[in-house]
Amino acid sequence: MRTADEPIWDWTLRRIRRIWPLGDSGKLKDVVEPDLPTGDLDKLRKKIKACLDGRGGEMSARARAAELGEAYLVLNPQGRRRFLELLATDYDVDNDAVEAAIERRRASEGPEQLQQATSDLRRQLEPPRTRLLRQFNELREGVKFLVDLRAELMPWAREDPALAALDQDVFGLLASWFDIGFLNLQQITWKTPAALLEKLIEYEAVHAIRSWDDLKNRLGDDRCCYAFFHPRMPEEPLIFVEVALVNGISTNIHDLLDEQAPVINPRKADTAIFYSISNCQKGLAGVSFGNFLIKRVVRDLSARMPNLKNFSTLSPIPGFIHWLRTEARESGLSEREIRVLDLLQPAENEPGLLDIIRGGDSAATNSRNALQVPLLRLCARYLTSAKKGRQALDRVAHFHLANGARIEQINWAADLSDKGLHQSAGMMVNYLYKLPDIEKNHESYSGKGGVAVSSAVRKLL
Repeated sequence: MRTADEPIWDWTLRRIRRIWPLGDSGKLKDVVEPDLPTGDLDKLRKKIKACLDGRGGEMSARARAAELGEAYLVLNPQGRRRFLELLATDYDVDNDAVEAAIERRRASEGPEQLQQATSDLRRQLEPPRTRLLRQFNELREGVKFLVDLRAELMPWAREDPALAALDQDVFGLLASWFDIGFLNLQQITWKTPAALLEKLIEYEAVHAIRSWDDLKNRLGDDRCCYAFFHPRMPEEPLIFVEVALVNGISTNIHDLLDEQAPVINPRKADTAIFYSISNCQKGLAGVSFGNFLIKRVVRDLSARMPNLKNFSTLSPIPGFIHWLRTEARESGLSEREIRVLDLLQPAENEPGLLDIIRGGDSAATNSRNALQVPLLRLCARYLTSAKKGRQALDRVAHFHLANGARIEQINWAADLSDKGLHQSAGMMVNYLYKLPDIEKNHESYSGKGGVAVSSAVRKLL
């Protein structure tokens, strides 16, 4: 398992050195400096040219690609950025060749000549770097290498248009390789190999797994965990979801994660609660898995447990407090709601909003009760009306509404952890996946930005 302070590339390098087929000629990593000074760029160009020329058999091609990849891995961040800038600028499409191919296509006579010219234009539009990157697909751990490479590339791409174009090329490859049809759905249990269980602890992004006992509780008889895997990354989950089998819709995360709570007979449960969905690979940002994951898990659970009647989430509201601080005053608030906003910037020595909600004495309880109704109303307004275009401003809300769920209920004091308080004043929301309505809700939201809500949420509005 990668340690908390070990850079991702050090971890990747340690694994790849054991398995990539480096031959006697694999010395590029030993002759380039970590920051890749200008004098070392020609050494890279020669190796890239050998990779693109494709001389020799399959093993030679793999060895050259592995040598190039390992050279990248031993560079420091400055050197890796220079490596990527070289790919972005020197191995982009040849604009003159593209223009010539366009002219040949325009001048084509007859279907056969047109087809030939179109094929030639298509070849010219593929950057040489794409052919180079595709060679890593043939290496064991090569796909993981490219996923991690893109994770490092993305922040730089936001600053540099040339790197942004390279990022689009890498993303295009990964999006085609990680098509949902290629993925395997697996259930993870306490009997799953420990190396994979360690990765669940590492990748959990919603409710941190505090210990092995905590993890064991989340994989108990009345709990399920499902993950998508890719055949070329069989030891790396792409995304996973944690599910609790309960009676009735759960309204707070503390009860769900209580290790001392009695275990429910899963055959008698009537509700599946999706309480954590974690994307595991930063380099696959933009590749959509979650909507397929939930629908596949619902289908699997429905087939195995016909006693389940409800499929709901217990979800965080990550953008609520930020919206309160920045935009809520523009929404036409009541005086009571404005007083709530004033608590976000309390006078000196006065308790603020989160201090009141966190407090445990009787005075704090009375103050907290006074805040409950206006905060629930504000949260309902945020989830249903705060938009970016037609999409819900809250990223979790957008995810579930786009999948066809409806906002079922908003729960007070549902997550009183520091993270829960700072994100959403301790509130959480249930999104209900009502099977007959999923497609209708999805079409309404995708087409018009319509948000499906229950009567309870409608009353809050």
